[in-house]
Amino acid sequence: MTGDDGKNGGVAAVDRALSLLSAFGAGDNSLSLTELAARTGLYKSTALRLLNSLIQAEYISREGDEYRIGREIFRLGEIYRRYHGLREAVIPAMQRLADATNESVVLHVREGDHRVCLHRIETKQLLRFVIREGDSLPLTVGAAGRVLLAFSGSSGAPYDTIRDDFFYASVGELSPDIGGIAAPVFGPGGALLAAIAVSGPASRITPDFIGKTRPLVLSAVAEATSACGGDPAALRLAERLAVLLRKEAAAIQG
Repeated sequence: MTGDDGKNGGVAAVDRALSLLSAFGAGDNSLSLTELAARTGLYKSTALRLLNSLIQAEYISREGDEYRIGREIFRLGEIYRRYHGLREAVIPAMQRLADATNESVVLHVREGDHRVCLHRIETKQLLRFVIREGDSLPLTVGAAGRVLLAFSGSSGAPYDTIRDDFFYASVGELSPDIGGIAAPVFGPGGALLAAIAVSGPASRITPDFIGKTRPLVLSAVAEATSACGGDPAALRLAERLAVLLRKEAAAIQG
């Protein structure tokens, strides 16, 4: 081992520089050197040297004693979004779903052991679950995470059922106050691309809402799948089944 050895065989200096970038949270417009050192555990002198290198590369910008995310990060973020190539294909379906449900609609993609919010359409209701584009969440809790795991090969409950239904709803998994309904988006050859989820406060994600929204979500992902070059046939079949189940439930209640 040398001083250059980092995590998992990487380079320690690079790991430390990346830790400075990762120190910025969604609500941080800027951070001081003291705050960055505290969040990363680096000595101020070490953090300052690394920050100077990041400034030269435009990953960080400095205004007085405050440091901000630089424009190079924005450029790479746009490349990331274009690489996934989903925005133009899925936004129309997501917008129609948001209009139909009056709730927030989110597109999640899998990144390792997490899911990342790639696109979001915000509800106009005042009480809402706030997640920003770029935010990372666990895979193992929440409707979208469960869907991504189910179609990535996870087996057992609830993943076998999710693969049969092409759909999952959860309330209180990610947080006691949050609920969601999600379904998968596929590309050519049946490759899993993403999950589209309707999310909102648990008080509004009721069993009746889930029953009404299930066919709407399945219709949206079928539309998005078709736009992405995938085969929506199985999703359309699941949508028709959801409509029938909804009619049966309404008949019983009536």
